[in-house]
Amino acid sequence: MTISTNQFKNGTHIEIDGKIWKILDFQHVKPGKGGAFVRTKLRRIEDGSVIDKTFRAGEKFRPVRTESKKMQYLYDSGESAVFMDTTDYDQLEIPKDSLGDAMQWVLANDEVDVLFVDEQPSDVQVPSAIEMKVTQTDPGLKGDTASGGGNKPATLESGVVVQVPLFIEEGETVRVDTRSGEYISRA
Repeated sequence: MTISTNQFKNGTHIEIDGKIWKILDFQHVKPGKGGAFVRTKLRRIEDGSVIDKTFRAGEKFRPVRTESKKMQYLYDSGESAVFMDTTDYDQLEIPKDSLGDAMQWVLANDEVDVLFVDEQPSDVQVPSAIEMKVTQTDPGLKGDTASGGGNKPATLESGVVVQVPLFIEEGETVRVDTRSGEYISRA
């Protein structure tokens, strides 16, 4: 079985030259003259490196079997993130290089979906939006109103810094889009 460039989807895994790649983004291009092609942004599973690659339309690849398993994030061991299978309590380490930015949205003891590619753990899937407490932000100044606009940086529980409206205070819980890192609303 093969997968063609016209079946590409964001998040699909394919094999190119013996390496497993995750499709982060793709675009079908039909120039005025010449053949159509597909421009992609790919992340190599084994080390997390990202490349841009162009394929001819209709090129075929071996699809890679992926499976998702709920696991609990335990701690950061420096080089890798440690997860535990909540059904049999087996622990698993995944190198942080291969996880990309996903771990900035995960707190200790959170349940996440760990993605297994050809039965090897490779990635962590976080929800598209999460709720997290603001641990540090400058206080809003008198006269700053909700309608006044403007943003300020705020540090969340996990250590990630996002831009929030001026009326957000320390200790409040905010909802953030994990794909863009943008503030959505108060939780």
